[in-house]
Amino acid sequence: MKQNVLITGTGREMALGFNFVRRYLEQGDTVFACIRKPSEALERLQKQYPDTLHILTMDIGCTESVNAAAQAASQLVPCLDLIINNAVTTSPDTNKELEDFDLDTVMPALDVATVGPLRVIKAFLPMLRKSEGTALIVNISSEAGSIGTCYRTTYIDYGMAKAALNMATKTLHNKFKDDPKMNIICVHPGWMRTNEGNAKAPFDPYEHAETMRLLFEEKRHDKEGPIFVTYAGEEYPW
Repeated sequence: MKQNVLITGTGREMALGFNFVRRYLEQGDTVFACIRKPSEALERLQKQYPDTLHILTMDIGCTESVNAAAQAASQLVPCLDLIINNAVTTSPDTNKELEDFDLDTVMPALDVATVGPLRVIKAFLPMLRKSEGTALIVNISSEAGSIGTCYRTTYIDYGMAKAALNMATKTLHNKFKDDPKMNIICVHPGWMRTNEGNAKAPFDPYEHAETMRLLFEEKRHDKEGPIFVTYAGEEYPW
């Protein structure tokens, strides 16, 4: 069944969000690719898929912007079947130890990385509820958000943001647990070659996007299995 998919954080050609867009378009789905600023890569892709790729400008750190994007999307399709909350940001000090970290930069990062996905879910929830099947929300998390496996002394803001996103996912899973029309999970996607600094990463983002696309369909109706999972569908420690 063809579906309507919304994906945030899609502007960088080498990154996961952009490759999710490619994979869903190749399946014949209608995709809303959300960006904060213009993306030449998406504009080129739209020329290949003029009827099924819609580019939405949306700042997930701004409720007004998210609500406006939801209104625009509702004029184009009657429902959404899948949201992938992939967008994230970090503090400029994310690689620094506490002694050198400007803590005043943490809250803006958390506002985007943790509250941002909730803004998206809230704004687009009416469209999700109109899905003919079970609508799925996927929050892209990270092993950095696992308190149980934490080993870092840096990435304070990123780890906090992903741990909080995991809690938000669990809370919404509780909300949706008796609703056959809604489901939500969070996923640790693994390390990918999304930039030159990640050249040694084991996964190609285009290939890996397909691995996770298939996983999401396996998890769509799974209400009893783990909520925080790896790209392979294995349970990951909170």
